[in-house]
Amino acid sequence: MFTAVLGESVEGKMMDISHYLHKFENLRTDKNRSRWTPLTRHRAPHKPFLLFSVMDLIEQGIITVNFIDLSFDLIDTFNRYWSRIMPFGSRSSIVLPYFHLKSEGFWHLVTRSGSENHMPREISSMRTLRDIVAGARLDDELFEFMSSAESRASLRAILVKTYFAEEIQSVVLEQMHVNYDAYLYSKALLEASEPHVELETTEINQKARDQGFRKAIVTLYKHRCALCGIRMLTPEGHTIVEGAHIIPWSINQDDQPTNGMALCKLCHWSFDEGFVSVSNNYEVLVSRQVRTDQNLPGHILTLSDRQIFTPATEKFWPGQENLTWHRKKVYRH
Repeated sequence: MFTAVLGESVEGKMMDISHYLHKFENLRTDKNRSRWTPLTRHRAPHKPFLLFSVMDLIEQGIITVNFIDLSFDLIDTFNRYWSRIMPFGSRSSIVLPYFHLKSEGFWHLVTRSGSENHMPREISSMRTLRDIVAGARLDDELFEFMSSAESRASLRAILVKTYFAEEIQSVVLEQMHVNYDAYLYSKALLEASEPHVELETTEINQKARDQGFRKAIVTLYKHRCALCGIRMLTPEGHTIVEGAHIIPWSINQDDQPTNGMALCKLCHWSFDEGFVSVSNNYEVLVSRQVRTDQNLPGHILTLSDRQIFTPATEKFWPGQENLTWHRKKVYRH
């Protein structure tokens, strides 16, 4: 009796995974050959990228229940696939696949109260999507499959094989590994009592190291520039701040958060060029060279002697030995 029931259960699950493999192999995508290159088999890659991103976050333990909201992690992961695979300069938004996946039958949008009867046929802006949609749910069976390493690998494989040319498939698979390794690296940096982690210096791990360090630093500073305090996130999930090393990684191979700060692009450039630094009291120092005749320093001068913005936990504050190095080796007094 037990064997028969078990056999039926396994057979049912095999049929279910076949059902979703067929669904993934036949996604409704734009097939405009003038718009999409042979690398994506002349098809829009938005839906595969979103499904990859969801499975990545499930694997990382960030998505633990069957509800997929428009989190920064999801948007950032989608953007990483796009920037890694698509031609330089091309842009897109997660809005399109997040909304249109509902046509596949396994992706169910959860509307906000009062929006149930006002679902438009098209949505192109993140603001409109957030106003109407609270999140999305998968079929319960599909979420179970995505939560299993073995079936998740099968679902990923069918997407890679169907929507990407052979010459680019290895890059797509590599990005999956980079995303996971970067997550582990970032997690280790943030959780270690004395945060110091080393990865092998392979090409993949170099990408994971860069991505993981940035993720850790930006998380610690909550997307806020340590020097000027600006915090801006676009609706598409782009942040103005970057993870910056105080002592360049090429010099000391140090990714500890104490050797990093979140800096906006202008402050990052100014810091690397020595026009600004940080005192031993964690105040902004502005070089006299900023005031030369050809410069129009704008708000940079207003930062002088202001306290920098630091992580909530003191052990992650910029290390004094690192700041001392920057003041001696880089800062233009």
